[in-house]
Amino acid sequence: MHDAQFLTLAQWLSPAYPVGAFAWSHGLERTIGRGDLRDGQDLADWLSDVLDHGAGRSDAILLCAAYAADDVAAVADLAAVLAPSRERRMETLQQGAAFAATTRAVWGLDLPDMAYPVAVGRAARLMDLPVQPVAQLWLQSFASNLVQAAQRLMPLGQTQAQQIMAGLAPLCIRIGAEATRASLDDIGSATFAVDTAAMQHHRQYSRIFRS
Repeated sequence: MHDAQFLTLAQWLSPAYPVGAFAWSHGLERTIGRGDLRDGQDLADWLSDVLDHGAGRSDAILLCAAYAADDVAAVADLAAVLAPSRERRMETLQQGAAFAATTRAVWGLDLPDMAYPVAVGRAARLMDLPVQPVAQLWLQSFASNLVQAAQRLMPLGQTQAQQIMAGLAPLCIRIGAEATRASLDDIGSATFAVDTAAMQHHRQYSRIFRS
């Protein structure tokens, strides 16, 4: 990856890129609200499972599949129907649409609105960015947004939050590399507590996140 490519990828997956990631917690708000997570170690374990057995791994595979596809429509359709709840579907589709709109405006890419990881994978292909670091940084960005959400929901200091992120780095590296060798048939998840939290989130009396 040369310097311009590196900076483009860092820009796309920066918290400053206007996809509205700050508004979504991926069911974390409900998980903390029902008492499943109480401290930083609980959060680190939860994030590890989401990355390795849940949406992290599945989205990384979708990203890589979108990158490899000549026609991305089938991957986009699959990504839209894989979401286990209405809010999670909104989470990926609305962030993806926001990413696509900004990326079209800035780089002039032929990038339709679609699920967030699919849009990133397609944009990376159009910009000729190498797929493995894209998938790895995508996973780190996903985890980082959830850690920031947790800091608004539970006692979690900045230093501990960054310790959690550093601990997740090897996982992001491994899963991102594995996703480049996977196919759509390898997609699957086993994070039932995460999925049920996302399904229950809309019934919370008080909410600060949209999922």
